Amino acid sequence: MWTSGTLIAAVLSVLSLCFLKRLWSRKNYPPGPLRLPVIGSAWRILINFSLDSFIKLAKDYGNVYTIWAGNLPVVVFSGFEAVKEAIIKHSEYFEERPVSPFFEAIGEQKGIVFSNGQIWKQQRKFGLVTMRKLGLGKKGIEHQIEEQAHQLVQTFADAKGQPLDPIIPIMNSVTNVISALTFGQRFSVGDEEFLKLREALFAFTKFAGTLFHFLYDLFPWIMKQLPGPHKKAFAGRDFIASFARKEIKKHKAYGAVQEPQDFIDYYLLQIEKSNRDPNSTYNEENLLQCIIDLFSAGTETTTSTLTWALLLMANYPDIQEKVQKEIDEVFGSSQSIFYEDLKKVPYTNAVIHEILRFKCIFLFGVPRQCSKDQNMLGFFIPKGATVIPDIRSVLFEPEKWETPQKFNPNHFLDKDGRFVEREEFLIFGAGARVCLGMQLARIELFIFLTKLLRSFTFQPPEGVKKINEESVLGMVTSCYPYKISAIPCNNGS
Repeated sequence: MWTSGTLIAAVLSVLSLCFLKRLWSRKNYPPGPLRLPVIGSAWRILINFSLDSFIKLAKDYGNVYTIWAGNLPVVVFSGFEAVKEAIIKHSEYFEERPVSPFFEAIGEQKGIVFSNGQIWKQQRKFGLVTMRKLGLGKKGIEHQIEEQAHQLVQTFADAKGQPLDPIIPIMNSVTNVISALTFGQRFSVGDEEFLKLREALFAFTKFAGTLFHFLYDLFPWIMKQLPGPHKKAFAGRDFIASFARKEIKKHKAYGAVQEPQDFIDYYLLQIEKSNRDPNSTYNEENLLQCIIDLFSAGTETTTSTLTWALLLMANYPDIQEKVQKEIDEVFGSSQSIFYEDLKKVPYTNAVIHEILRFKCIFLFGVPRQCSKDQNMLGFFIPKGATVIPDIRSVLFEPEKWETPQKFNPNHFLDKDGRFVEREEFLIFGAGARVCLGMQLARIELFIFLTKLLRSFTFQPPEGVKKINEESVLGMVTSCYPYKISAIPCNNGS
């Protein structure tokens, strides 16, 4: 007769055999940390989470390795050659987005960022075409950016050289650029709904990539029942959606789709054109998610980069001075600078690229999913596996960069001071999923930064030798809150 002790031993034996059998069936996967029941091998990252966690794992297990998030294999490609192999040479096998519990909850597999298949192809194509129609890369959108840059300059001028926390005014200006592009209007920074939108974006975007994000994906059935920052993230997403629905309703009531002025107008026109196409994915649900995608992807990233840029200019005054000197020599008293002028200022261009590299705002590349079983770089990559291209590892690879751990604009200059494009510069990703807003971000960074540096010299507050350069960890790595003094230039515009 079975005793309780015998029964427990039998159950444990069966579970152990099943676990070992599963391990054996996946023995050809890339190597990685010890995989434990339930939590997998994610423990290795969680116990000492840092900016370099993934780079350290590559040193232990090679440039292709596996982290098990519970029962889900996550294959990480580290270093330029491995990342290039995955997302450039074999981009067609890694163009899908994984459907994790958190991304499923916030994206619902709609829109551009979190969708796959026909929905993704149509929404992304529409997004690219519409961006061009709205003047992306031309002077249309640049006018909106220049207006916001002027407002930002005025905010710093009003401080009269006194220390100021730059993140809120920067985020106001960047959010208004997306508002102009999407809704066709900018908002007063004192507008109550605009302030709520900004706070919702902050709560939503700051959650991704945090410890609670990982815990939510590992234990969604538990986390849904518990309080925590994930609740604020979902509330933020819901507010953005509510805000967008109101704007869509206003646009429909106004009836301007025959003469579209913004993203919503163009999308509503596309819905009207496609209403008899059975294969069309153009509908208000996808429009709503596209708007959320544009705001969430286009505000936090550019805001963080510009905040890092001012911090670095204050901490490296010699580099700031060289940029100001080049801008003054090339543009003189000219009031307007356009993106096409970037080629005239190679040092400034190099500094912007080095800011993006040195303070890479992504902890790792945006996850993708393998669409079919693959043998790559000597390893088996199973269909359905989540794939992470570790962009940070590429931007800090010692074999590719002369001084990867130092802020050095010479990484993008030749011996004659000419700007040099680097194929290792993958901050915007590559392949089929390359960042949709790449061109918009480039234009914003150039116009905002040149406008600010023509007007001010940025310094740490009195008594502060150097502003803290440590990063706040998350999917987007931002700097710690700081204050900075904007000293007016004699030739400030």
